[in-house]
Amino acid sequence: MVIVGAGEAGVRAAVTLRQQGWDGPVTLLGEEPHTPYERPPLSKDYLTGADRKLTSIGGTNQFEALEINFRPSVTVEAIRREDRTLITRDGETLQYEKLLLATGASARRVRIPKVPDPSILLLRSVNDSDRIRERMREGLNVVMVGGGFIGLEVAASLRSHGAIVHVLELQDELMKRAVPASIAQIIRQEHQNQGVHIHLSTRVSDVNTRHDRRMLTLSNGQTIQADMIIAGVGAAPSTGLAESAGLRIENGIAVDAGMATEDPHIFAAGDCCSFPHPLYDNNRMRLESWRCAQEQGEVAALNMLGKGETYMKAPWFWSNQFDLGLQIAGLPDQGSEEVVRQIDDRSLLHFSLRADGTLAGAAGVAPGNAIARDIKICERLINGGSKPDPAVLSDPGAPLKPLLQAG
Repeated sequence: MVIVGAGEAGVRAAVTLRQQGWDGPVTLLGEEPHTPYERPPLSKDYLTGADRKLTSIGGTNQFEALEINFRPSVTVEAIRREDRTLITRDGETLQYEKLLLATGASARRVRIPKVPDPSILLLRSVNDSDRIRERMREGLNVVMVGGGFIGLEVAASLRSHGAIVHVLELQDELMKRAVPASIAQIIRQEHQNQGVHIHLSTRVSDVNTRHDRRMLTLSNGQTIQADMIIAGVGAAPSTGLAESAGLRIENGIAVDAGMATEDPHIFAAGDCCSFPHPLYDNNRMRLESWRCAQEQGEVAALNMLGKGETYMKAPWFWSNQFDLGLQIAGLPDQGSEEVVRQIDDRSLLHFSLRADGTLAGAAGVAPGNAIARDIKICERLINGGSKPDPAVLSDPGAPLKPLLQAG
């Protein structure tokens, strides 16, 4: 068994193979030189220096105990499907019985006229986070291009260390493709209260350098100084290896609900793949979430062993910005009816119901971890195909847990 990619999906798959009794060789190939690590802290505690150590996934001791052959700094350049071999950049040939592609995604670049690409920083790896952290200081003028999860997490982290932060977002609201407007407005207000400058429906229209200072003219007519420009405009699935091998690509490596490609010997999991989701009419989708990657890695490993498993859990996403915690269960944009539970001016739950009354998604925001329990209940309701009473959902005084029994 060979796994290309040593992130959440790849490591979980390797461990699952051993837990399920596979006693043959398991090789885990990582392109980075580091022991596998969690990426969410890179825009939060690791970036700010609150946690100076990477949070490892698996770890060398576990790999040794499970006899997983973890090999860092290995780049696979080709798959020869006809004889089931991989060719590495160093010219090595590796044989596989079953292959899992867990190649993840790469940060999308933005183009700004008169600004060289290397001057626009990205955040995807620990090296990217280190590069930003090394330059972080009070009074640093930072322009964050993109008002999604990563962009806002980085903005909050830098602002908490005294940077002057401007967030530029092309859409007319932050996180528009990810969260309901009612929640986005609370997040936007929090950033503004903390001193982050939010520019909606805005792009860079011109760039000038004055006295060694880069000045950006925005489409809203404002001019701002940029000591550092960071792009956080989403991620593109890493599909080059699969595409060159002739595998089907459809917003990622196309797999079925068991994480299998059209080649019976090749599977894919995590940010790099798209799959039909049984909870959402088998619509094909790609999910960027560390927990989804873990779960898909586990399903892929089971099916590499012929177990016949299906991935059908509700997605779960989270973000921390300043002291606010944001969590999402399911897919709120898949519903046709909205129900809002306003708890206070910084705490809110938003529910999305389908036409038949089933809960499609739930999103919540509140200080700290206050919303986590309710979102966990909603996750169970979504997985169970429940049709909760909208009157209960909207009532701040009504507990959600009884809905589990009603469902």
